[in-house]
Amino acid sequence: MIRAAVRFIDQRSGTAPFIKKTLRYIFPDHWSFLLGEVALYCFMLLVATGVYLTFFFDDSVSQTTYHGPYKPLDGATMSHAYQSVLHISFSTKAGLLMRQTHHWAANVFVAAIALHLLRVFFTGAFRKPRDLTYLIGIGMLTLALLEGYLGYSLADDLLSGMGLAIGYSVAMSIPFVGANFATLIWGGPFPGSSSFWPRMFIAHVLIFPILIALLLTIHLVLVASRHHTQFKASKRETERQVVGVPAFPGQAPRSLGLMFAVFGVLFLLGGLVQINPIWLWGPYHVGDATNGAQPDWYLGWLIGALRLVPSWDFTVGSYTVVPNPFWGGVLFPTIVFGIVALWPFLERRVTGDVAFHNLLDRPRDNPWRTALGMALLTWVFLTFMAGSADRVDVLFGIPYSRQIWIYRVIVWVGPLVVGAIAKRVCEELLRGEQAHAVRRAAIAEARLIER
Repeated sequence: MIRAAVRFIDQRSGTAPFIKKTLRYIFPDHWSFLLGEVALYCFMLLVATGVYLTFFFDDSVSQTTYHGPYKPLDGATMSHAYQSVLHISFSTKAGLLMRQTHHWAANVFVAAIALHLLRVFFTGAFRKPRDLTYLIGIGMLTLALLEGYLGYSLADDLLSGMGLAIGYSVAMSIPFVGANFATLIWGGPFPGSSSFWPRMFIAHVLIFPILIALLLTIHLVLVASRHHTQFKASKRETERQVVGVPAFPGQAPRSLGLMFAVFGVLFLLGGLVQINPIWLWGPYHVGDATNGAQPDWYLGWLIGALRLVPSWDFTVGSYTVVPNPFWGGVLFPTIVFGIVALWPFLERRVTGDVAFHNLLDRPRDNPWRTALGMALLTWVFLTFMAGSADRVDVLFGIPYSRQIWIYRVIVWVGPLVVGAIAKRVCEELLRGEQAHAVRRAAIAEARLIER
């Protein structure tokens, strides 16, 4: 029956050659290649849990009075959006599990993309002919950051409201067009018009997921068409020959096992580890603020950048051309993403390497790339750490202003030191390998002479 069914479908679709080629596709056997698959499975779970949450979420910011099982907020005035999230958390079957799993999946999704990007960068997988694939990956990371920001902003709790206020200030700080740009998005001065929330909801549940899915599809098609890169572990791996396991029966069971493992871990996190307890922050009001509420980790580096920049306002007469939030909120991430996106072309220009590459470098094989990459990573990491200065002040009593001034120094010195150390380590590792190769050659020559 199976043979007859396969023959029936193949005679009418002609898909047998394509399926046969797909099943024989070779996957390099290295754990780091699974980081991209982790991101894919997180996205699948995000879509599934997001669909469930959409059935119960109300995107209206019109005011209502809460009466529900969470007694500390009983009788409080809040938006329908915030009330619906409380209803999901306390009154909907599996609502809290789905909401927290969705939130954890978003965090792991961004982390998997970032780690995958680091693997691609430090191994030189961005080189020709995969520079377009690399740029699409950076585009997915950018959209994932924006999507996550919109996601936790929809709850209309005190944390999300403060985050939107910061986002509004950053948008306003863009020279010349900032005011018009912020008005276009928010529909008026902060907190914006009543239509802002439905637009943000549509962007979060429809526009950005479709864009991410589109880029993800193009990314996977380009990976398959140019084939995977691979490490040279033996003489078998060459620029023209891929060594690994076939899609079936080798890679498919592994990939399915990884998918169920990712789903299982995320559901365990959603059920056992609390994240974003919006009932503790309370509903957002323009005049309220709170201490202790932090954004998701992937936005911590932007908060740190806003805190590190002194109160620099570039003014011409009585007109402020460049407000202070521009430096940390717009210029800093633009520089970071600009360097990362332009790196394949900058490296090709400096080295003159225009050849096709299917074999990966080890980080030690290119000391300068590793050193500059580690310097940039340290720059972002130290800025990220500066974003926690207020919590360090509360928990450990280290004055906030003192921390900021220390970070303002080490955020420039640290990358230089780490970059220099990374370059020296790579060079010493290469020198050790060369010395070992010379010793092995000398021993082999001595044995030949003895014979």
